[in-house]
Amino acid sequence: MLYHIAMKNGLIVVVDDEQMVTSAIKTLLKMEGFTNCVSFNNPLEAIEFLVKNQPDIIISDFIMPEMNGFEFLSKAKELYPDVSKIVLTGYADKKSAIQAINEIGLYKYIEKPWDNDDLVLNIKNGIERSNLLDKLHEKINELEIAKKELEKYSHNLEDLVAQKTADLVEAHSKLKSIIVNCADGIVITDKNGKLEQVNPAVENLSGFSASHLIDSNLSSILFGGNLTETLNKCVEDGETVLRDCCIANTLTEKQIPVEVNFSLITAETDNEEELRFVGVIRDVSVQKETDRLRDDFIAALTHDMRTPLTAEIQTLDFFLDGTVGELNDRQQMLLSTMKTNTEGLLGLVNSLLTVYKFDAGKKELVKSNFNVKDLIMQRYNELKPLADKKDIEFNLNLEIDDDLQITADRQEIGRVIANLCGNAVNYTNPHGKIEVTVKEQMGDFLFSVSDNGNGIPKEDIPHLFKRFSQGTSRKRSTGTGLGLYLSRQIVEAHGGKIWLESKVNKGSEFSFILTNVALKPEKERLAV
Repeated sequence: MLYHIAMKNGLIVVVDDEQMVTSAIKTLLKMEGFTNCVSFNNPLEAIEFLVKNQPDIIISDFIMPEMNGFEFLSKAKELYPDVSKIVLTGYADKKSAIQAINEIGLYKYIEKPWDNDDLVLNIKNGIERSNLLDKLHEKINELEIAKKELEKYSHNLEDLVAQKTADLVEAHSKLKSIIVNCADGIVITDKNGKLEQVNPAVENLSGFSASHLIDSNLSSILFGGNLTETLNKCVEDGETVLRDCCIANTLTEKQIPVEVNFSLITAETDNEEELRFVGVIRDVSVQKETDRLRDDFIAALTHDMRTPLTAEIQTLDFFLDGTVGELNDRQQMLLSTMKTNTEGLLGLVNSLLTVYKFDAGKKELVKSNFNVKDLIMQRYNELKPLADKKDIEFNLNLEIDDDLQITADRQEIGRVIANLCGNAVNYTNPHGKIEVTVKEQMGDFLFSVSDNGNGIPKEDIPHLFKRFSQGTSRKRSTGTGLGLYLSRQIVEAHGGKIWLESKVNKGSEFSFILTNVALKPEKERLAV
């Protein structure tokens, strides 16, 4: 539709020295719906018009005074070489018209008298031809511009590639220097751990040459830890650390404790065969020895402190229960304060010893089957008076059977429950609310304690379960920083998981889960 409208609006220039002819053509075109037709009886006036206006088609007589059709159309061609041109000629001028077609590039010549339908059809086709040629030249010009831009871009691209190549060569040289001179061992392996590249530090750690190590498996020199499991975890997380392993040096016949940090270096691939890992092997001999000396010192110190502290508490008990004589109120208060502080110090010593045993792998869990509700009620009743003192609503939701038993270390799990609930009571504001929820699901034991306190900033959450972590960036705790760390150690030693969900100014929820620890009720066991 738009195409036909554009054709009907095309500019048609008619030139003939006879006014009757131009009028007849204009009338015909008007009847056919053409709206933009201009006629001239003088070719010179037509040239002046064409200088300022581009037509869609030109229709010209051949024999005219002052300037014949051949001369007029030659001028028009200079102005608009692609515009269609039609010549109206008599039979006698047919040979001249054919010459004009060859020299000027006429679109058509039509003999007088013409057939109206034939004339209109040629005008339509001529306008369409002019428009197509015009668009063709536009595209050609666009292509020329694009070609020049492409040539310019190609030239710039060559310079850019040359510069980037030089930068990559320099970067590769620096990286190679870093890898060769790095004190830590660096390896590149495939998805199965087969070594594809090693640096000199790996040769020094293992005692093998690079040629011997290439194409062998990393597990042939790395002992301890599950390499396959670690690499699979690295695929999921992008990076991981393999700890508690060692490399046996064939020259010194010593086992060197190491940690290996793995990173995935070909993450964007669907082909598992193309997976590659880079591993940084760090000798942690000095760190291990330092940790051992420190932990041995703490163990010896705390062990030697337990006896005098226990003796001091027993002595204070003798005074407080009246065994050695009557005490006045002031003496009673001072000695009670001394006993409380001493018991707190003994608790810290015991916590330090427990932490040391877990860290050193010397803590053995004493597992038994026990009624978990009794344990929870015992810890709840111990903390309820403290909650009442702060006017805290302390609720207990037990979604378990009264006789539910679990298999775990009763003392250590009790320590975790007391620590989580105790923290909730200590850090919940007066008149607050604490909810303790206990569930058993498909053999798993789930414990949660939530409060509506101040909450914990997101950036502080990862640090709370670390050793000696005291409070948050908003508020420091007056505790030792061992409670949550020890709780994590205990839960993880049971094969469980402990975590925290918290929102600032809304509260926190600490939870832990022990898997496959719940025992079936006795009637179910007998039924089986």
